[in-house]
Amino acid sequence: MKAAVIVTPGQISLESVPDPTPGPREVVVEVAGCGICGTDLHIMDGEFAPAYPIVPGHEFAGMVIATGRDVTEVRPGDAVAVDPSLHCGECYQCRRGRGNLCERWAAIGVTVSGGAAEYAVAPVRNCFLLPESIAPADAALIEPLSCAVRGFDVLPRRLADHYLIYGAGTMGLMMLELAKRCGAASVSLVDPNPDRLATAARLGCSASAASADEVLRPRGWDVVIDCTGVRAAIDDGLGRVAPAGTFLQFGVSEYRTRATVEPYRIYNREITVTGSMAVLHSFERAGELFAAGVLDPEVFISHRFPLHRYAEAMAQFRAGVGRKIQVTGPAGDADSRTGKSGVTG
Repeated sequence: MKAAVIVTPGQISLESVPDPTPGPREVVVEVAGCGICGTDLHIMDGEFAPAYPIVPGHEFAGMVIATGRDVTEVRPGDAVAVDPSLHCGECYQCRRGRGNLCERWAAIGVTVSGGAAEYAVAPVRNCFLLPESIAPADAALIEPLSCAVRGFDVLPRRLADHYLIYGAGTMGLMMLELAKRCGAASVSLVDPNPDRLATAARLGCSASAASADEVLRPRGWDVVIDCTGVRAAIDDGLGRVAPAGTFLQFGVSEYRTRATVEPYRIYNREITVTGSMAVLHSFERAGELFAAGVLDPEVFISHRFPLHRYAEAMAQFRAGVGRKIQVTGPAGDADSRTGKSGVTG
């Protein structure tokens, strides 16, 4: 089969690799769509230091084409979205129900071969069976949505809270959609990219601006979420939290990033600073939300590229052009698209 391979940090190539075969409790998925996210950039840049070479792609969905001998839950022809999490289930954190903090943490597309390929293998327990109403390629959005759901799990989620979100990319927009459904009184987004702000406005945010200085809220915000991982945004956001409010570090920063924290302010105003890591008991719920229409794939997926253009798709994502960028596999829609004019693959 063909797969995009990060050979070493900074080097991607399209290669022929062996077809995967399922273990007793595994399935082989013919990939329909595979999303690109910031984690892929970190892997590309050598930040997460997996074992190279690696086939990336932890956001994917497609059609089951083969099953292991002990699989009864799905069968060939079923459409599934795949949770990439590979928790050991045995370590201290796993035994305490914190598999996302597993001491032997691994993930499809991060530490083992992923969905940037024609076919990928996954444990059957990681598969969410898709209803017929969902296009398999669109269902690759369920993985990032499950991360956003996990983020909301650590938030207070009080009715009539005021939210400030840094970053109007895919994750910021997902946070917007979830906040609206959690009873937010207002949701404001900050992003220097006018196209992304236009999408936030289209989705019904309360305010959108290039800087939080342009959004007047003298008392601050009850919930501030960073979806950028950028120090300037984090520093600014920490100073915008209202008394008794919460700051959520959701964006993935480089290891060397350092932010400025004022301990006295955290103490004196009873501010909570927290983070959320990947997926934890949230994939199934994200799948159900997606099936219920919480996201519009036509809005969230701005570009689709065929697999052989994976390097180009990655470069476009790095440049900040578009929203969610996907590569399509043999089970996906072969037509690439943009939110405007469309691009042929």
